[in-house]
Amino acid sequence: MLRKLLFRQAPRAHRFLSTQSTLPLLSKCSVFSYCSSSRPEIPPSNSIEHLEDQPTNTITIDRSGLYSAPEHSHEPSTDSELVKHLKGIIKFRGGPISVAEYMEEVLTNPKAGFYINRDIFGAEGDFITSPEVSQMFGEMVGVWAMCLWEQMGQPKRVNLVELGPGRGTLMADLLRGASKFKNFTESLHIHMVECSPALQKLQHQSLKCMDEENTSEGVDKRSLSTLAGTPVSWHATLEQVPFGLPTIIIAHEFYDALPVHQFQRGSRGWCEKMIDVTEDSSFRFVLSPQPTPATLYLMKRCKWAVPKEVEKLNQIEVCPKAMDLTSTLAKRIGVDRGGALIIDYGLNGVVSDSLQAIRKHKFVNILDNPGSADLSAYVDFASIKHSAEEASDDVSVHGPITQSQFLGSLGINFRVEALLQNCTDEQAEALRTGYWRLVGDGEAPFWEGPEEQVPIGMGIRYMAMAIVNKKQGIPIPFQ
Repeated sequence: MLRKLLFRQAPRAHRFLSTQSTLPLLSKCSVFSYCSSSRPEIPPSNSIEHLEDQPTNTITIDRSGLYSAPEHSHEPSTDSELVKHLKGIIKFRGGPISVAEYMEEVLTNPKAGFYINRDIFGAEGDFITSPEVSQMFGEMVGVWAMCLWEQMGQPKRVNLVELGPGRGTLMADLLRGASKFKNFTESLHIHMVECSPALQKLQHQSLKCMDEENTSEGVDKRSLSTLAGTPVSWHATLEQVPFGLPTIIIAHEFYDALPVHQFQRGSRGWCEKMIDVTEDSSFRFVLSPQPTPATLYLMKRCKWAVPKEVEKLNQIEVCPKAMDLTSTLAKRIGVDRGGALIIDYGLNGVVSDSLQAIRKHKFVNILDNPGSADLSAYVDFASIKHSAEEASDDVSVHGPITQSQFLGSLGINFRVEALLQNCTDEQAEALRTGYWRLVGDGEAPFWEGPEEQVPIGMGIRYMAMAIVNKKQGIPIPFQ
């Protein structure tokens, strides 16, 4: 069946690059000490020390020194609405906000969030994802989904869910690739989990949807994708996707955008990094003087880690939303059957300091002009595995394996050979370049074009992990 799918389709136009209760527990962990509110070494008055200017073991913070904006000013402000909003939160709280809260506001603020009102993908956007590189990526994910459907016993009705679908390119390629397999496509109801109205419109176009007229109150609008005659619904959150049916969930480059909390080892132990406003009205990092609610997740993450893994680190990132989301996925899969495929860049272990900002394909300062750059962090795959296994005894976790291994085992090599047999020279070059970006490692050895445009392989940096119902066996290609 795999070879039939890989060879059966002619190539199409190709896209390519263009907390008090926690304190007794804290003391039980021999490799950790945490910020305490009793700090005789902290000098009085306004003495916040900027993290970037001081060694880790001498950082102190006094909340009384936090910036308070004047009540009224006649000076014109050049701050964006998002910057004003962030400063307003800090002023209202009377203290700094967490890196996670800053990240969430920057990315998904309803009025000015980076993802909300723009197309940020592709050569003209801020970054490029695997589906934008080659149609083969979505086709291979479709092969995986179809194989999982067969392992489930080919159910007549299935929810196919994508988290953070971007432009909808992956799902469009998946449906095109699977369109000849009617039993599969006719069983599907597509659910796109997307909070951005702008991206929802792009996804609607990519899937070539026709809206069904529905005058009933309280019923969500439903569309039909003409690519495979499949119904499509949009939801702001995963919780809105109906329960009770076998569910296949795809999370491609979704986890990396979930907000992370950062902790730094200082003279007083592990303290959470926070963001406040200085007297000159700019943002900067400070350390929390006391344990924060996110400390509970730090404790959980450290419990899962090997002590030596943590002892060598001065910074740790934890992602509570990733842990909670994984728990939700695992519980749903355990009850309704199905599986989840997670593909992202990250590590199979504790993540240190990975948070980054990308604007127009270039790295920029995280605190520079918030809302104008994408923020993302490495995915902690080990944390995902532990979260799933802890949430449900009815699921099994497989991987991570590299994206190169994942796509190679599903037959991308056969697929590219089939496409190369019937294409122009220009399409062939695009296919080879796209193939390398998906499965290669580092710079493409065959590249003869401009040095600044050399294709960089994502095959090793990106990893794939599957969470499935135990009754279905081991999913392809994780055997």
